[in-house]
This record gives sequence, structure tokens and C-alpha cells, in this order.
Amino acid sequence: MRGTFWILLSSTAALFAGATGHAQTPSQPVEQEVQAPGPDGPLAGTWVSAGADSPVVLLIPGSGPTDRDGNNPMGMKAASLKLLADGLAGKGVSSVRIDKRGMFGSKAAVPDPSDVTIGAYDDDVESWITAMQKRTGAHCLWLAGHSEGGLVALSTAQRDAPICGLILLESPGRPMGDLMREQLRANPLAAPLLPDADKAIDALEAGKTIDVSGLHPAVGRIFYPGVQKFLIDEFAQRPAALAAAYKGPMMIVWGTKDIQVARADYDALASAAPDARTLVVPDMNHVLKTVTSDSRDDNIAAYGNPDLPLSNGLVDAIATFIKAHPAND
Repeated sequence: MRGTFWILLSSTAALFAGATGHAQTPSQPVEQEVQAPGPDGPLAGTWVSAGADSPVVLLIPGSGPTDRDGNNPMGMKAASLKLLADGLAGKGVSSVRIDKRGMFGSKAAVPDPSDVTIGAYDDDVESWITAMQKRTGAHCLWLAGHSEGGLVALSTAQRDAPICGLILLESPGRPMGDLMREQLRANPLAAPLLPDADKAIDALEAGKTIDVSGLHPAVGRIFYPGVQKFLIDEFAQRPAALAAAYKGPMMIVWGTKDIQVARADYDALASAAPDARTLVVPDMNHVLKTVTSDSRDDNIAAYGNPDLPLSNGLVDAIATFIKAHPAND
């Protein structure tokens, strides 16, 4: 897909899924389109109000061409972030979920969505915080990052921004190069890619670009030249160190059926932030859905099914944590 970047953290499984689904249309909270200033044009998002003076959470999507609802064009249609926003509204928590710069509703923000860094995403999060404070009068905003979005939340939290606290959902706790290697090795279909993928990851971890023309075609698509600058920056991030440095309220959530982010990532974050609220959700997968089978195919099928609800207890736990830390405390 031209003009978008794609890495394995949120898309390895979806690459092989091809799953489809159609969202249900039950009674839902009222949604409003909202904007925040971007570099060259507006950033776009969806605002769901739970009422005046309710806490406000900014939902940050994961990697690749993932939209504000948590979906992407490569088979991921679980609508996890939309379901989370709807659920939180029912518990008295307002939210804004966002399209990343250069993509979907935020397409006009930058000409090339691949020409980005984690710091650039941090800039956008700060812009959203300012915009939503003006809209709501909130003292601060909560940041809830899913997958790579958790890394963005951690990085933004190192700045002097009015952040109430962090919710890390299936977020990396180890360097992203380590996760990428692990994801590839866990997928039998990726076996032919491993030698060339290791070569590419090694180069990017060393801060060097790599000529992909002689590599396996699938590796060339993952590590295409336009995305390498971003991956060099992302591979240099140390999420556990960022978690250790942040002293505000933090909740770390991981599901036992996540086939992309491992228990080792949850453990790394929890060890780095011993005062954080931790939650391990039995049978929850990477897109926050319950999968009772150990079958990889069944797990991946949930990525394409928006009709599956979020795992039981997840929304309640997040809302309870947020409300336990009023903004003015």
C-alpha cells in the first residue's frame, strides 16, 4: 500500500488472515468528528462524550495503516478501539480516537505518512491534548495506547504535557526489533523470510538503512525504503526504560492469547513500573477479543470480526482505574 508504513507488531497475523466481518449496529453513543492542528493540515478523530466533567481518554492506534477504530485494510476489522470508546462512554469516561498523520481522516496532515518518527507522533498527541482541553475544559487527558500506540503514549509522557495517566494495552515492553524477530519465528508461514528479515533488522537496529532489492520480496515489502527511517527510530526506543521514568498513574494490560506481544513484554513493563496497576486478562488476544482455542487460525479470525465483543471485564477495569485517579489529585 503506497504511502503507508507497515510493521509486524500489529500486522503479522493480519497479513495471512484475509478475514472479513460486518459490524453490528446496536444503540451506540453519539459520535462527533473533531480535529486538532497537524503539521500541514488537520488531524482527525472521533469524539464520544460521556457527559460534562467526565474524564477524557485519548485512544492511540497501533502500527501500520491502522485507523481510529483499530482497523486496517489488510484484514484487521476487529474495531477494537471503537468498541472500547463505546464501552467507556457507558461507564462515564469520554474519549477521542484518532487517525494518524497522513492517513484516513488525517491524510492532509502530512504528504507522506511513512516519513515519521515516534517524536512526530508525540507532537500529534500533544496537539490533541491541547485541542481536547479547549473543547472540554479537562485539566488533563488520559493516554490509552494499543500495541505500538502504547510506545507512543510512553514517549509522549516523557514530555511536560498535561497527562492524567497511561493505559498500555498489549504494548511492547522490549525493543521492537526483538519483537519482530519473535513474531516471525512464531509464524510457520514466515520461515522462508527469516534469513533476509534478520539481515534487515540487524541493519536497522544498527541505525543503517539497507538495500532490499536483493532480499526476499516479502521482506522488501515490510522494510521498504520509505519506512526505514521510522523503523530505525522505533527500534532505538526502550519502552521499559520509558515506563520506569514515568511517575504518574499507569495501567498495564496484557491478554494470555496475544500472539504478537508476549508475556515477556508485560513482565518488562510491570517490572519497570512496580507501582503500576497490572491486569492479565485470560484468553484475550492482541485485538482485545476473547479466544478460547489455542489454534492460531482461530486467534487470527478474531482480527477480522467486529461482532465479537471486547474481553469480559476489560472496559470495567479501565474505567475503574481512571475514576480512581481524579484529574485534580
